[in-house]
Amino acid sequence: MSDEVVEREFMEYDVLVVGAGPSGLSAAIRIRQLAAEQGKELSVCVLEKGSEVGAHILSGAVLEPRTLNELFPNWQELGAPLDTPAKEDAFLYLTEANHIRFPTPPQMNNHGNYIISLGNFTRWLGEQAEALGVEIYPGFAAAEVLYHDDGSVKGVATGDMGITKTGEKGPNYQPGMELHAKQTIFAEGCRGSLGKMLMEKFDLRANSDVQTYGIGIKELWDIDPAKSEPGKIVHTAGWPLDSKTYGGSFMYHLNGNQVAIGFVVGLDYENPYLSPYQEFQRFKHHPSIKPVLEGGRRVSYGARALNEGGFQSIPKLTFPGGMMVGCEAGFLNVPKIKGTHLAMKSGMTAAEAVFDVLTGEGEAPREVTDYADRLKDTWLWKELYKVRNIRPSFKYGFWGGFFYSALDTVILQGNAPWTLKHHGTDHGSLKPKSQFKPIDYPKPDGEISFDRLTNVSFSFTNHEEDQPAHLTLKDDSVPIAVNLEKYDAPEQRYCPAGVYEIVREDDGSNPRLQINAQNCVHCKTCDIKDPTQNINWVTPEGGGGPNYPNM
Repeated sequence: MSDEVVEREFMEYDVLVVGAGPSGLSAAIRIRQLAAEQGKELSVCVLEKGSEVGAHILSGAVLEPRTLNELFPNWQELGAPLDTPAKEDAFLYLTEANHIRFPTPPQMNNHGNYIISLGNFTRWLGEQAEALGVEIYPGFAAAEVLYHDDGSVKGVATGDMGITKTGEKGPNYQPGMELHAKQTIFAEGCRGSLGKMLMEKFDLRANSDVQTYGIGIKELWDIDPAKSEPGKIVHTAGWPLDSKTYGGSFMYHLNGNQVAIGFVVGLDYENPYLSPYQEFQRFKHHPSIKPVLEGGRRVSYGARALNEGGFQSIPKLTFPGGMMVGCEAGFLNVPKIKGTHLAMKSGMTAAEAVFDVLTGEGEAPREVTDYADRLKDTWLWKELYKVRNIRPSFKYGFWGGFFYSALDTVILQGNAPWTLKHHGTDHGSLKPKSQFKPIDYPKPDGEISFDRLTNVSFSFTNHEEDQPAHLTLKDDSVPIAVNLEKYDAPEQRYCPAGVYEIVREDDGSNPRLQINAQNCVHCKTCDIKDPTQNINWVTPEGGGGPNYPNM
């Protein structure tokens, strides 16, 4: 691209929110609610990289309505799409051919919760935000953090549109736009690309444990009405994973004869031959699972990384000019398998702190440290503290973690006088291929299980083809010289969308990495699990990526 400096237009707001997920929208809504209550005027803008609000949102999902009750006590009158109350919980330990039903852990009791489409719930939140005067711009990806001369965050710039693969300005070129704000709230979700930069620039992890992650893969099915049990919630552990690998499944029965079924694998797994996608596909053939799906039809597919670090992995939440909320900061209760209520609460708390600072007397401080202080006084902080030792205990294997979790929950009630640390980084946990044998996964049958590329078509993913690849390599030689040589190119298997492929000549010579960026569902697994951290996920053109309809 030429070195010509392009003058970018800019817009100014009081508050800018990056990401139109539950946390970002809750923050925007709460600020406008407070402004209306107190007769103040604060302008709020929300940027969303998906083609529409909710397009990139993916979760199981079971919603605990605690925060929604705080944000909109009249949510039923407003038509919030919570129409499947949770009715029955089941927790199964699977062997290859059978299952054992365990008592449901207390944290997984879903009485009073709702099975929802998180995408549709987020779209509804977007409607409420706009009704309150929030400006929402979907299809615009925040690609760069902007700074004042003193180093504080000034806002963000959206990515240029119409740049060709060769880096030249195409016929439809449009320069990005700058959005400036007194405070910028980053709500990009798990492993946000700007959030990763901010973590490094402001050393936000200096006093916290590493963040750890899982990959969640989900399908939505239309099933035989005779098998539909709206409100039924099933979680499983055990087969097909070995006892060293953290993970499990969910199956949620929604209204309308639909089932959301998914599988989560902790990204701290050791075996480079393991494929989370293939584990999910063979799981669906289990005798306790397959009968529900038989005669049905898969209608949607997607995948997303999720935070598993919990309380001890929460970073410093504020920095001059901005802050982090939701999954950007790691607010997920792993034992509950829920994060939406926490994400929304963090957004609301950030909003209240920002509102008070921007409408108070005197000059507003650059860094709203009051946000973190307020959050520590909420039920969110207490909830995460109580379960802080559950996920890290599984570094001792499934049974070690299972029995420790029972002790911590039932006997110690979350008040152990210690806090377990995590094992280390997820990418550092992968071991050389020489220590393992390849896994012979069964071929998909096209009825219950499917190949990756067929499933990706059900995520309705699309990217403008003539644009620079958003999956970048720091060193082009590493994929073959290190990843293939030492780990048999695990990116071929951990990616749930078939983005990474080792291609060779007809005689098997000259291996090279081919990146099929068009397939990317923005799950961020590659950015997390690549053993050399050579892959860097950056934002593609706004509007690109998956377009999940009801996920």
